[in-house]
Amino acid sequence: MSGQYWKQVHHRGLAVPQDRPLEDLTAELTRFLGDPDPELRDGTAYPALATWIARGVYDDLLIGLGDGMAAGLLAGLGEVGTDTVLRRSYSARVLAECLERDNRLGLVPAGKVLEWGDRVATWLLREKDVRGFLPGKGWAHAVAHGADALAALARSPHLAMPELTVVLDVVADRVLLPVDHLFVNGEPDRLALATMTVLRRDEVPLRVLEPWIARLAAAASSRATYDARDPHLAGGNAEAFLRALHLQLALAPDPPEVRSDLLLVVVDALRHTNPSLSQAGASAPV
Repeated sequence: MSGQYWKQVHHRGLAVPQDRPLEDLTAELTRFLGDPDPELRDGTAYPALATWIARGVYDDLLIGLGDGMAAGLLAGLGEVGTDTVLRRSYSARVLAECLERDNRLGLVPAGKVLEWGDRVATWLLREKDVRGFLPGKGWAHAVAHGADALAALARSPHLAMPELTVVLDVVADRVLLPVDHLFVNGEPDRLALATMTVLRRDEVPLRVLEPWIARLAAAASSRATYDARDPHLAGGNAEAFLRALHLQLALAPDPPEVRSDLLLVVVDALRHTNPSLSQAGASAPV
């Protein structure tokens, strides 16, 4: 159907059209999730699917919809610089909505939620195309949307301390993966927000969090050799993540129980990764 058809749907407040089967509408919106036209992808498909999920349109079909989004995570996986990243990224975004619906109403069995979580984690750690904004095509934002899906997963009552610890490990692994360019479109903030979601569950103890922070700090302290394209590629994302986590911990209106102790750990890590800046009168590093 034409974009004009969907503009009319949006104009009517995203009421589900009655002139076509829901299955056909969903299939078309799913195809739009990978469209390079941001109006179709970000302005049409995602809002429609997210709204219908929130309104309960898919309550009896949520498992099938989530499975379809999980399958979309594999579309072109491994490619870099192509439009296939759009389908993967927006599939993760819609899968996060499915998870949130289940968090509210308990519509999906625990095993299926954990399966979706495993598929999100596997995709996010295998995703090579980490571009944020694509001129003329809008947001790709695979890492940010992956972080949002992890946050939705972390809110699931089906996850306890062991699974929440795995979510933290996935966040750290994504931060520490080699990249061709640093995250510059808010990805560290979204990953830190997913981390805060885990922390607010008050399930993961400080004895687990301390070595987790130490691992990130060790990477943030590293610098590549001077003949590299950018010496900060080695640890820049870890450093940005630690700063984002520190800010969110410090400003959170609903802090986790470990906030005070964890803030000390994070501040110590930042001092370790910025030794010249923690000395009075020190000049800025090159």
